[in-house]
Amino acid sequence: MQNGELARSTQRLFQMLRPENVGTAAQTAITWLKPPPSPSGVIKPIQLPGPSATLGRLGGLEVRLAEGKREVKRAQKLRYRVFYKDGTAIADAATLLARRDKDAFDKICDHLMVIDHAARPSIGGKLPVVGTYRLLRQDVAERNGGFYTENEFDIGSLIERHSNLRFLELGRSCVLPRYRNKRTVELLWHGIWSYVRQHRLDVMIGCASFEGTDPDRLALPLSFLHHYAQAPESWRAAAHSSRRIEMNRMAKEAINPKAALHELPPLIKGYLRLGAYIGDGAVVDHQFGTTDVLIVMPVSAINARYIGHFGVDASRHAA
Repeated sequence: MQNGELARSTQRLFQMLRPENVGTAAQTAITWLKPPPSPSGVIKPIQLPGPSATLGRLGGLEVRLAEGKREVKRAQKLRYRVFYKDGTAIADAATLLARRDKDAFDKICDHLMVIDHAARPSIGGKLPVVGTYRLLRQDVAERNGGFYTENEFDIGSLIERHSNLRFLELGRSCVLPRYRNKRTVELLWHGIWSYVRQHRLDVMIGCASFEGTDPDRLALPLSFLHHYAQAPESWRAAAHSSRRIEMNRMAKEAINPKAALHELPPLIKGYLRLGAYIGDGAVVDHQFGTTDVLIVMPVSAINARYIGHFGVDASRHAA
């Protein structure tokens, strides 16, 4: 599930990137990179960050990995506020009591946190966590029962076909309303890219969401994705048959591409510009009130301009 406002901010970010040629040049760009200059207002990456290292800064904002259970709980509280309190997700009794969005995957995932050092600390002296993203590496998932995405999509055969590559699952992203802007979203994605480089990962996967649970109302954008953005056979994975919703709800010749693009969530449009593919079939998530599609984004397919923006020359991360 992705927050709508976060998606709109991400769309503004990706408008700067507009890839023209997608190819394997990106693959050679993820080797260890030189530390860039750090003028004021520029994200300052740390070379070869450790598990608790800062992954980047932008003004008073810092992105880093959560350290310990207490910080993970802070990320869960942010997710609860965004998904349940302010959003449309339906909380069960345990979630209401804990006032945290949590599941078993939280224990095995890394959690990106954006912290505002310029904000007023809490009574306990803690600076606010204003954004978060959950990351799950393939090696960790395989030791602990698999990926969260496997609840909705059959990604096992996809991973088997690319057994020489390392997968990363992205999920549970959210940002507080007042921080849903280009700066925060850039910093989150800078953290993700630093993490990808650190662990030498090859493919990013995860679910992206449409608001609403009625596929008929989403016939145009779902059909557009089916006809124009479906993954080639080698990168394709399908929704589980027991949960699968048909995306091919309109004939290709009946689709107005301009109108369909207008109805796509901005985050999905951003992923497509980067070179991502869409899986086969959608899944309705009644708990979160969304209709989910599978995103498959090989690093080798990402436009080199994007990699340069976040990885090769971080001086482009101006505030």
